[in-house]
Amino acid sequence: MHFPLNISLGKGQIPVHFVCETLAYFIGYRYYSYLRQKTHDSISSNHRIIIFVGAAAGAFLGSHIVGVLEHPELLSKFSLLYFMGNKTIVGGLLGGLIGVEYTKKQIGVTASSGDLMVYPLILAMLIGRIGCFFAGLEDGTYGVASNLSWAIDFGDGVRRHPTNLYEIIFWILLWGGLSFTERKRQLADGARFKIFLSAYLVFRFLIEFIKPNFVFNFGLGVIQLVCIAGILYYYRVFIQPKKLFLKHA
Repeated sequence: MHFPLNISLGKGQIPVHFVCETLAYFIGYRYYSYLRQKTHDSISSNHRIIIFVGAAAGAFLGSHIVGVLEHPELLSKFSLLYFMGNKTIVGGLLGGLIGVEYTKKQIGVTASSGDLMVYPLILAMLIGRIGCFFAGLEDGTYGVASNLSWAIDFGDGVRRHPTNLYEIIFWILLWGGLSFTERKRQLADGARFKIFLSAYLVFRFLIEFIKPNFVFNFGLGVIQLVCIAGILYYYRVFIQPKKLFLKHA
């Protein structure tokens, strides 16, 4: 397979990565709308819209800020174009979380707003990472060199860990694990989102060790430090997991 994979359209080409990213937003939102119609939502439509705006603003800033800081050695080249061209999912998720929590506090919403978004987000992540895989080296989501039988040459002659495929597998397992758990036990309000985000932060912290990113002299990179901050925010998920479930009389 040749990387990056593009779709020929007349005399031009459309990157499959762009197509997948667009589909991720569209299909993810349609799936969310479908689930909301089937689920009792204690948050009004007006408040949902306001929360979406807060989430989008926080995700935009978080994604680009962490994306820029991911390569501190290049900060001397900072510009608006550089800022817009660098983004990361970890920063987007945590920035979105901050934006949502701030917005909910301002409008007086106390119910969880994230639970309904979990499965649509997982679906969107799956589609998006498929695009990242087909983008090859251009996307920057590949891993370090590897001699494993499933290592892939993304176009530079070096066989690498396909870390984008690892993430796809992670999302599939998380989706299946959450679905199985919810069939057996009833989760508390907000627990689904806490499991979703904390699990991803742990995964990203670990997977960054096999990605060719900048690391400080103590062995960790910016993404990993941000993951640690998020994990500490959700520390109760790890030390008090029983509180994720409702108690039945």
